[in-house]
Amino acid sequence: MSLTRQDVEKIAHLARLSITDREMPVYVSSLSSIVEFVNELARVETANVEPMAHPLAGQRQRLRPDAFTDSDHHEKYQRNAPQVQAGLYLVPRVIE
Repeated sequence: MSLTRQDVEKIAHLARLSITDREMPVYVSSLSSIVEFVNELARVETANVEPMAHPLAGQRQRLRPDAFTDSDHHEKYQRNAPQVQAGLYLVPRVIE
């Protein structure tokens, strides 16, 4: 699928990009190449491909134990706050 100038203009508008007339052919060509490459990847037969845990044969992903290590520092943090009431930080009112 090749993108047209109008397609790139719509994409640029949605992305809030300002592309000059001089830059437009480069963007059309580059984005078309990217879309064509993604379409080519989508056509690859992957039904018989086994999932890999690591891209290098014989290697394994080192995993750490799934354990909760964080502790409650709520009171420690609130001691530094200028104003606290009922466990909540009090801040100046900004909307009248």
